Amino acid sequence: MTLARHVIRAVTTTEIGHRYVRPVGRNSFRGDHGSGGTATAYVVETDRGATGWGLPLSAGDPARLVGRNLAELIDPDRGVIDPAAEFLDYPLHDLAARILEVPVYAMLGSAGTPRVRCYSGGIYFDDLDSPTGIEVIRANLRQDYEFGFRDFKLKLGRGYRWMDPQAGLERDIEVTRLARELYPDADILVDPNDGYTANTLTAYLGAVEDCRLYWIEEPFAERWEDFRFLRDLLGTSGPKIADGEFDPDEEHILKLAQEGLLDVALMDVVGHGLTAWRRTMPKLVEASTEASPHAWGDPLKTLYAAHLAAGLGNIPIVEGVPGYNEGTDSYTLDEGHLILSDRPGFGIELA
Repeated sequence: MTLARHVIRAVTTTEIGHRYVRPVGRNSFRGDHGSGGTATAYVVETDRGATGWGLPLSAGDPARLVGRNLAELIDPDRGVIDPAAEFLDYPLHDLAARILEVPVYAMLGSAGTPRVRCYSGGIYFDDLDSPTGIEVIRANLRQDYEFGFRDFKLKLGRGYRWMDPQAGLERDIEVTRLARELYPDADILVDPNDGYTANTLTAYLGAVEDCRLYWIEEPFAERWEDFRFLRDLLGTSGPKIADGEFDPDEEHILKLAQEGLLDVALMDVVGHGLTAWRRTMPKLVEASTEASPHAWGDPLKTLYAAHLAAGLGNIPIVEGVPGYNEGTDSYTLDEGHLILSDRPGFGIELA
């Protein structure tokens, strides 16, 4: 059935709760991240009884879409085509794929694989709030391993706000070495959340040189001079440089990529949007730069990132949120891989 046979009959909202497998602590600049939260999802229904749902990109006016032909809002080959409907990027992709009876990743082109590598993004500064200190990091790594992860991202930058700078750096090094010791086969990713200086980063990398880091994410703000320094420091054989999550300027990120200063672009999966990722990805491929959309916060975002990876390709690993969405089977892992189903849309139902 074609999209043109469907007219939007109603756009409603529902609250979707999510819970982490444990309370999540601090990062370099922000306090306790809590145990989960709720998000407003939009449900779009057509006059033929088809429905799609998902997280919005921003605020919008659903009333402007009621009575509109679906084919005027989204093109399966490009994404959302009407600016008034952009805020419903994910619900409309879910709806279109359900009508076409294909998974979203297939509608995107199936350039990747539905078996998507997925790292744990949940190793924060819990050692700063636990009487056991660094032992809680050991327990968190084990819990995420049991959840199904085989690769881990470690938050760094304890000395930016929470500890004496030297003591914080030493703890960052200790945590990194612990993760490598416990999981010798894991890919270890690290993320200071802009909490390092060039000198701190140099000292850190020198101390963990034998830990075989997979990437270093957001060591400091995206200044060309600092990224030039970092590329010269790492060369082409060190860990990948990943950035672009926080308040990204797409043109600036692409410029860094084109100049060989960025290996992995991280624009948020919802903040940037699925349609925007469909537009941006060919430019990154042309610049020989990979992508891994930031997905922390809601486990649904991990699922969205996995569909982007399976659909567009050029995403070798995605961020996993250790947790679940209440009332849905948002995702499960098999030996560090998220396995996407072949069900239509994003493959999950509302309770």
